[in-house]
Amino acid sequence: MSHRIDAGSVDELAPGQRKLKFINGRSIVLFNIEGTIHAVDNACPHNGASLASGRLDGRVLRCPAHGLPFDLATGAMPGNAGLSLTTFPVFIVDGRLELSLQPPSETCRGFACRESLDRQTDTDPQPQ
Repeated sequence: MSHRIDAGSVDELAPGQRKLKFINGRSIVLFNIEGTIHAVDNACPHNGASLASGRLDGRVLRCPAHGLPFDLATGAMPGNAGLSLTTFPVFIVDGRLELSLQPPSETCRGFACRESLDRQTDTDPQPQ
C-alpha cells in the first residue's frame, strides 16, 4: 500500500468547487468536477504560474498566465503530449480525501483516481 496523506473531508469540496491545499510542502489544488475529485500540482508546467485561479470549462483548466488548457482527468494538454500537469491519485475513505503524493502507477498515471463512496470501509481501496 502506498503512503497516503489526508487532504480533508469530502464534504469540504462540493461539486464545482476547488480548494488550494498545502500538503507536505507542496501546493496542490483539488477540484470537484461533477462528483469526481481531481488533484493537481498548483504550478503550471509551462512557466510555474499558480493554477488555483485558472478558468474551468468542464474538466479543462486554463492556466491564468498564458491560457494553456489542461485536462484535469489526464493532466495532458490537448495537442501537446509533452506538456502535462502533475496529477495525484485521490481516494475517498470514510468520508475523507486521501492523496498519494508518490508517482502514480502506470495503471493510474495521468488519471484522477476515485474511490467509490460505497467502498468506504475498504482498508486498501484501489483507484478506479
